[in-house]
Amino acid sequence: MTHLLINKKDVLRYSEMIQLPTFEARFEYLKLRGKVGEDTFGFDRWLNQYFYRSRRWRSTRNDIIIRDAGCDLGIADREIGQGLIIHHMNQITVEEVEQDAWWLYDPEFLITTSDSTHKAIHYGDPNLLPKAFTPRSPGDTRLW
Repeated sequence: MTHLLINKKDVLRYSEMIQLPTFEARFEYLKLRGKVGEDTFGFDRWLNQYFYRSRRWRSTRNDIIIRDAGCDLGIADREIGQGLIIHHMNQITVEEVEQDAWWLYDPEFLITTSDSTHKAIHYGDPNLLPKAFTPRSPGDTRLW
């Protein structure tokens, strides 16, 4: 059976996204323009949790973190540290999880994100993105 993802016209791919040089360009490529509170799995949320606790997913997750060096959207100077999320670049459905679709584990469709970036992608809101690090400079110790 041919999987639905293969037939989608606008499939997001890691190999295309990684060619974009900036964090902002990668965010624009990935953002979903979702709605707050929009159900993804609804009453089938247990299936989503079962999937993300599986041995196969945890192994895939580790591989993606290593590939992206633990950096937000794979940008070298955007190390995440704690709270890494592996984001499916293409929205997943209950049916795809039930079928254990091959592409759910394919690195070509996965990217490492921080929690803030993950929310920004789903809501399409750049204001949720983590702020870039600003180095200290002389005189910046004023409290107000």
